[in-house]
Amino acid sequence: MLLSNGHHLAYCTNIHRGETWQETLSALEQFTLPVRNRVCPNKPYAIGLRVSDEASRELAQPQSILHFRRWLERNNCYIFTINGFPFGKFHGERVKEKVYMPDWMSQDRLNYTNRLFDILAQLVPHGVEGSVSTVPGSFKELVKGPEHLRAIRANIFHCLEHIARVSAQTGRNLHLALEPEPLCLLETTNETVLFFDRLKAENHNDARIREHLAVNYDTCHIAVEFETPQDAIARLRKHDVKISKIHLSSALKLFPTAEARAGLAAFADDTYLHQVVARGADGRLSRHRDLNVALTSLQPAADPMSEEWRVHFHIPLHSVATEWMDNTSDHLLGVLDILQQDPRLCSYLEMETYTWEVLPPELKSRSVVDQLVAEYEWCLAQMSARGLA
Repeated sequence: MLLSNGHHLAYCTNIHRGETWQETLSALEQFTLPVRNRVCPNKPYAIGLRVSDEASRELAQPQSILHFRRWLERNNCYIFTINGFPFGKFHGERVKEKVYMPDWMSQDRLNYTNRLFDILAQLVPHGVEGSVSTVPGSFKELVKGPEHLRAIRANIFHCLEHIARVSAQTGRNLHLALEPEPLCLLETTNETVLFFDRLKAENHNDARIREHLAVNYDTCHIAVEFETPQDAIARLRKHDVKISKIHLSSALKLFPTAEARAGLAAFADDTYLHQVVARGADGRLSRHRDLNVALTSLQPAADPMSEEWRVHFHIPLHSVATEWMDNTSDHLLGVLDILQQDPRLCSYLEMETYTWEVLPPELKSRSVVDQLVAEYEWCLAQMSARGLA
């Protein structure tokens, strides 16, 4: 939805199943339109669209995209972003590290992302910027040496060349948004700005990098790294890295008491990777590939309150703290505080709690439509309190 001060707010439809285009469109009709009817019934409604590789091939056909454009007009909806992170199936089976594959070493990732931009250019309204969010290069353990890094940078630059052509041909302002994530090639904001600086240096500060490459700032991911919004955003600004979109999301935060460890077992699902970053009393960070790994490898400390864990598990924005579990909404709210001070920082916001199917029962005691509506209500209340909505 378009808010009163020019910001756009959507939720990411990767919360719903759908790998073919027909499945994706059916999910929009079954879930997204009912949400729209409750939160934004009479005004243009933004959809944060997730499109798999298979669905993108079907949607790219002229008749399919014409039909979808008419569907958007008929339902008073519009697109400003496509989630191009998960290439293949994203629900109902083991995803884990497969979500990063194919990564930016691969021609398949480049072809898929270019196709998404071809589609987006035909959907995004005039005057609205369009973005595709994507894998932050690769998963760290898959990058074996300099040749892999060179391949990643080369393919991303080739994508920028394509985006520049499409933008010039259509008159749209389009950008690729790399999404830093725990244990990925681009994990921290420091690693991210170093990557951008290297890419600029290799390509003689080509203007297309500044114009068409950006960051998708996921508040869950950056909070898991124990970065503060003030430091993270200041670092991106200092290195002239554009924030294309802000993912409004929240992670698990806790002290590993016996009660917390027992409660965490319900979050160690077999579908998604839930990286853990632990900070000891001395401030040092240790990183662990998945929640089950952390539970088995990190032995209980004599004083569990001396150590804090942050878990990459997207939980509902309106979740409240329990006796053993808290969340990182303070990071999200810190970003909104900065946005209040500088509304031009980023105009595009997207709620992304894709974990609906694997949430413990106590966190989803309502339908997915009810949960999404509650997230809108929470988010709009926080934005309204800051004059942003």
